[in-house]
Amino acid sequence: MQSPNPPAAVYSDTAVRQFAIMSVVWGVVGMLVGVVIASQLAWPQLNFGIPWLSYGRLRPLHTNAVIFAFGGCALMATSFHVVQRTCQVRLFAPALASFVFWGWQAVIVAAAISLPMGYTSGKEYAELEWPIDILIALVWVAYAIVFFGTIGTRKVKHIYVANWFYGAFIIAVALLHIVNSAAVPAGWMKSYSAYAGVQDAMVQWWYGHNAVGFFLTAGFLGMMYYYIPKQAGRPVYSYRLSIVHFWALIFTYMWAGPHHLHYTALPDWTQSIGMVFSLILLAPSWGGMINGIMTLSGAWHKLRTDPIIKFMFVAVSFYGMATFEGPMMSIKTVNALSHYTDWTIGHVHSGALGWVGLITMGSLYYLIPRLYNRTEMYSVKAIELHFWMSTVGIVLYIAAMWIAGVMQGLMWRSVNPDGTLAYTFVEGVKATYPYYVVRVIGGALYLAGMLVMAWNVVMTIGAGHSVRARIPAPQAAHA
Repeated sequence: MQSPNPPAAVYSDTAVRQFAIMSVVWGVVGMLVGVVIASQLAWPQLNFGIPWLSYGRLRPLHTNAVIFAFGGCALMATSFHVVQRTCQVRLFAPALASFVFWGWQAVIVAAAISLPMGYTSGKEYAELEWPIDILIALVWVAYAIVFFGTIGTRKVKHIYVANWFYGAFIIAVALLHIVNSAAVPAGWMKSYSAYAGVQDAMVQWWYGHNAVGFFLTAGFLGMMYYYIPKQAGRPVYSYRLSIVHFWALIFTYMWAGPHHLHYTALPDWTQSIGMVFSLILLAPSWGGMINGIMTLSGAWHKLRTDPIIKFMFVAVSFYGMATFEGPMMSIKTVNALSHYTDWTIGHVHSGALGWVGLITMGSLYYLIPRLYNRTEMYSVKAIELHFWMSTVGIVLYIAAMWIAGVMQGLMWRSVNPDGTLAYTFVEGVKATYPYYVVRVIGGALYLAGMLVMAWNVVMTIGAGHSVRARIPAPQAAHA
């Protein structure tokens, strides 16, 4: 006979917990490597003459660790959490979700071993060699099956906008990775790109800029659209604007990559298309920023008392700033000054540290205590401390790189009356040195803030216990 009180259905959060914890771990590792290589630029002797610690090998390790380990684990944790809550069903194929977690950690460890050893395809953000690329593709397909399978079995007719952004990120990254990583193997850890010359450059920057557009923007906008309303206790400011934001962003971003190749062998009309679409991108990007900030309407007072809201608010502000600066730098005349300078490094890190880093930290501060049956993190004061360390660190970092970059561009184009260069390249490097030292200080502050977060997470987990969250009854369903 059937029991009158069947056990309540519960969400499948094991993979969510695992990804959330590893996001913090890899964040510390990736940012530590970043501080090491920033220090090497100021004091080159810090590589100690060891090939495995040289800047050229550690720099791709840093970018891969921060983007794909820290950012990737956070995206997988939050997407698995959000899709269950907004669809009100368990995760589709939890065993496959476990494969996604362990497979992604295997990719990260393989990158951490192979990149310092010098195994690289030489492609920006796609340096990993072909055996690891195949593993990435397998894990990503499994990730897509779990995510879209959960969408397909949902109990709620409506698909919440955060899932649109997560879904677009998953589909686009699969497309970008498979096309750009097409290669002819020439040994166990050696391959040659399937493309050559300017076509290879074009495909690479179609991939490279859309790694920013979909991995580092669309996915994290999924976080913004779920966790800001949750933490603020307010609905999204304009749901209609969020849909317009989505479609305008994902259509426009795909065309912006050629702006990385101004004044190269790429056909001029292609460069111009990249510039035009980059300028158009300003509209949907700022529409999303306004939507995120205005969600706090009626809850502005929380900015004084809630450090998690501070993380999220400043993150969205940096999103707006970085998505203004990017289109501006894509204008050919501006790019003539900025390209190959540290201005580009400042721009990338205003987006990476300011937008991606802070929205991830804010979302994890919301998520982690709820996974361990706590109403808040172990120490709210530590969150406040982390916020100020991160914010001051970002400002020092990007201001130093902006000033250094503009200075470099002006020095490189400065000529004497007879047409000879006014400055040697070495003079430009020497003039940049003080700004490299400031960058190290800013990066070290940001890393120290991440260590505070790691301590807070450990204490929160120790003080709580993993909880089996129940799925609401159908009659109580809401998006």
